[in-house]
This record gives sequence, structure tokens and C-alpha cells, in this order.
Amino acid sequence: MNIDIKLKQIADEKKKIQVILKDMSKDKLKVVNGLIDQAAFMKATLADLQEQINADGTAEHFEQGKQKFMRESIAIKTYNTMIKNYSSVMKQLIELTPNQVIQQTDDLLNFIGVKK
Repeated sequence: MNIDIKLKQIADEKKKIQVILKDMSKDKLKVVNGLIDQAAFMKATLADLQEQINADGTAEHFEQGKQKFMRESIAIKTYNTMIKNYSSVMKQLIELTPNQVIQQTDDLLNFIGVKK
């Protein structure tokens, strides 16, 4: 993925998250800006990894000396780890939002498999 495209995706995602958190107090928002940055980065990176997985598949040929076999691709391992971390960060952000927003996001949390 082109770096300019990724930076735009990150900026767009930050804006989306900030809209969700617009009712949060300014002081609390200052504290969670790091989480917002990380969530936006992970979302863009997950999209990049998803493209790579779609193009290359979930397995790759591995060869070391006489050993030759198919193994889980690095992209799918990274994706699986990052999606868990992304879900965790989003859960933290959602839990910090005012109550009316939390009520609206319960379905989203259930969809991505995050338990309260």
C-alpha cells in the first residue's frame, strides 16, 4: 500500500473515532488521544494486511535446509494478532464514551466478539 494512501486512511479513521467521542470531556480526550492514534493506525494496517492476504493467501511455502512445508503466512499471523489488539483498544475507547454511545455500540462489540 502506498504510504500516502495509508496516511489518509489513518487520518480518516481518526476523524471517525473523534466523531464518536465528540461528547467526551476535553480532559479525558487528551488522555485517550494515544489510543485513538493506535486504533486508527491498526485499522489502516489491518486493511493493508487484508489486501495482502487476499492476494497471497493464508499459507506460504517455507524452506529451511532439507525441510520444506507450507506454513501460516506472516501476514495472517500479524493480522490475527493485530485484530485482537484493535478490538481491545476499541473496547477501551467505547467504554470511555458517554453512556448513550455505549448503548449504541453493544451490537458492534458483539459483532467483533468483544465481551464486556
